[in-house]
Amino acid sequence: MKTVDHVDLDRFMGPWYVIANIPTFLEKGAHNAVETYSLNDDGTIATNFTFRADGFDGKTKEYNPKAFVTDKDSNARWGMRFIWPIKADYRIVYLDDDYTQTIIGRQKRDFIWIMARTPTISDADYRRLVAYAESIGYDTSLLESVPQRW
Repeated sequence: MKTVDHVDLDRFMGPWYVIANIPTFLEKGAHNAVETYSLNDDGTIATNFTFRADGFDGKTKEYNPKAFVTDKDSNARWGMRFIWPIKADYRIVYLDDDYTQTIIGRQKRDFIWIMARTPTISDADYRRLVAYAESIGYDTSLLESVPQRW
């Protein structure tokens, strides 16, 4: 699966709202999902993933995996470690020039995350991103919108 040519890690850091995904078992029913990245001194990436379970008033869930850049030329392929020693495949397959919208995919095309710097995006942007996901081999009928209300 082709990734973007290059990711400026400093620009990529910060919060990303999950607009839609093919959810993992941890994310089913997530509301207000946000993934925040910060670069550690050793080059790893601290990740804070939070959401409300099953509704806007649901219990807050938080996960803190650590990411490892596995392709130093592009910075677009990471290993995301939730549980030692497993590093899950994490690929930045789309990133707009302004670093405001991104798509994270996996080689297996089993999970995908459409994310943005804002909690909502235009319908046109959403359709464009979904079409891109489909063009790289995803079954977009499995995509679920992630409710965001702030």
